[in-house]
Amino acid sequence: MASALTSESSNPDPEDVRIIRALQIAPRASFASIAAALGLTEATVNRRYRRLRAEGVIRVAGVVNPGALGQSRWLVRLRCRPGSGPAIADALARRDDVNWVALGAAGCEVTCATQSRTREQHEDLLGRRLPRTAAVLDINASAMLRQFLGGRGHYWTALQGTLTSAEEAALGSGGSPFTEAPVVAREPLRLTPEDEKLLAALAADGRAGLVDLATAAGLTPGRVSRRLDTLLRHRAVHVDVEIAAPALGYHARANLWIRVHPSAVKAVGRALAAEPEIAFAAAVSGPWNLHAVAHCRDLDELFEFTSDRIGSLAGLESMEVSPVLRHVKQAGTLLTDGRLVEPAAARRKLT
Repeated sequence: MASALTSESSNPDPEDVRIIRALQIAPRASFASIAAALGLTEATVNRRYRRLRAEGVIRVAGVVNPGALGQSRWLVRLRCRPGSGPAIADALARRDDVNWVALGAAGCEVTCATQSRTREQHEDLLGRRLPRTAAVLDINASAMLRQFLGGRGHYWTALQGTLTSAEEAALGSGGSPFTEAPVVAREPLRLTPEDEKLLAALAADGRAGLVDLATAAGLTPGRVSRRLDTLLRHRAVHVDVEIAAPALGYHARANLWIRVHPSAVKAVGRALAAEPEIAFAAAVSGPWNLHAVAHCRDLDELFEFTSDRIGSLAGLESMEVSPVLRHVKQAGTLLTDGRLVEPAAARRKLT
């Protein structure tokens, strides 16, 4: 039987959305804990979670933050020859150092976010490969200067109010775990070979148990528990709940490139982070000093949101709204037909 989330014309199942919200708050909580908080049975939570994963609606994964390791992050806009955008977007999505790719502007614009773990990776992509690609007509690379929303275990605020305050408290919620901070740490964390194996296992499945993580890292469960706590505290990794927005009824997505007065960057960035439609917001270098990603239910809602609420923000000077034709990759996860694709290893475990 098809689920309530398989049809774009239907509303998402409320219980599915409640479970997704619970995972946002406590992505590694046991099914028993989630069930107790939501008043469901453990078997129900387990069954629904596995179905949501299998259908590509959600994916829980550990996402490495290069900033905690001393590496900068960049947003890159490519203007491509007509017809070449999809192939370039797909090629970028296959790179480990590119964790977000979107295709827009009738297929002639590709936007991506680089997460280079080494200087060599960064220079190879932006300094050599892309400039030498004949189909790329223009490159605009912006350094991420301050992140206001997105990553590090943030909550997509569109789902706020799904659970009661008591239910959220039962899951250990003391408010959003996201706190604004510099993008690049002044004292980078150094990873060990065991850390790298641990992070790879978390990338495949952010809910992997300590025994599985210990096996992957070649450590004891106790040591893995302590090391994971250290990596999370230093923000070297966050456990992210990726959501296929169209499955929840959000079919109009757009990149917002915003220019505000320099004195208003922080205020506008924080205002953007509070908007339910915004899934990501950051201050960036270049002609546009803020970048945001908006998810709306349709183009009319996108128009009303950008013209009324964003357009009225104090300090706003100009804004470019670039609708996304296709999300190719988000937070390191590939998408097909608007659904998240599990890595092969995770698919084998799921089935």
